[in-house]
Amino acid sequence: MEILQSESTPPPLMNGLPDDLALLCLARVPRRYHHILKCVSKGWRALICSEEWSSHRQKHNLEEYWIYALCRDSSEVARLYVLDPLRRCWKPVEGIPSQCSKRKGMACQALGKKLYLLGGCRWSEDATKEVFCYDVLKNTWDQAAPMSISRCYCACEALCSKLYVVGGVGLTSSEMNSWDIYDSKSNVWTPLTDPHLFPDVEQSMTFDGKIYIRPGGWTIHTNVNALVYDPSSSQSWQTVDGGMVRGWIGPTVVVDGTLYMLDQNSGVMLMRWREGSQQWNALGRLSPWLAKPPCRLAAIGRSIFVIGKGLTTMVMDLDNIGFRRGVMVSSSIPSLSCTDDIIFCKAVAI
Repeated sequence: MEILQSESTPPPLMNGLPDDLALLCLARVPRRYHHILKCVSKGWRALICSEEWSSHRQKHNLEEYWIYALCRDSSEVARLYVLDPLRRCWKPVEGIPSQCSKRKGMACQALGKKLYLLGGCRWSEDATKEVFCYDVLKNTWDQAAPMSISRCYCACEALCSKLYVVGGVGLTSSEMNSWDIYDSKSNVWTPLTDPHLFPDVEQSMTFDGKIYIRPGGWTIHTNVNALVYDPSSSQSWQTVDGGMVRGWIGPTVVVDGTLYMLDQNSGVMLMRWREGSQQWNALGRLSPWLAKPPCRLAAIGRSIFVIGKGLTTMVMDLDNIGFRRGVMVSSSIPSLSCTDDIIFCKAVAI
């Protein structure tokens, strides 16, 4: 008589332990060892690549932030690197799509556990609408839905679990006032237009639940200083002429609700926006031997990371700001033996 076999059930994560207790144990393993855990079994790999894993570490304050930096080397090839701040070392992230490697003008932004590479071109005439994403949890690359139009040297910001893309070179007259909103849950772009928008976006940032963009020098909207978009109160961009945007001239980062900016016009100076006085105040000048412009900013906790050419990295502890001979005291992280220019950097937690 044929014996019917019952459907096989997956083995437990750990012998002798319920899976929920096994998760409690495994989730406490430091992030730098997660790639080793993935090699133990298919079950462990599936767990560590899952949203359950990420949510559990977040819920129990076990998340660790690593910084991802998109760079371009001397051969004009795009490279992605990751920094483990505890081990204080940079290492390359392999597998960047070949379609992206030679493109200039790509926008890059972090949303959730993914990094998105958007658009780009070799010349302004061959801009693309393609979008690729790197899943930090799974350590894999995939292609997302394309933007509604091709863009190069556009601005991209993340807010309210969505991506907002504005501007770019090589746009037609009918596209110059266009912008796109991406919903990662549905993998769908929503194209929009706004008469206030300009194609030449030199700086962009997200602060206090709003997106700000500042035009470049050749924009036809010479009377516009900056625009702001507040998704909670409006579906259109509004002109901003004073206050914080008046002295906004460099990369920014937000730490505990306070906005910081890097002024690289004459040396490298870390600035802080004071809402009460409506002024940018200088925190201090950075060492010219350690800061190698052009630099970008990232933040983990109360520390600001200033990352420059060749992945030179300075770490400023905002709770222990000190000065020596007029220069802010900082720690540094060894750079790689390269001269890569940094395009983008962002801290992502797992």
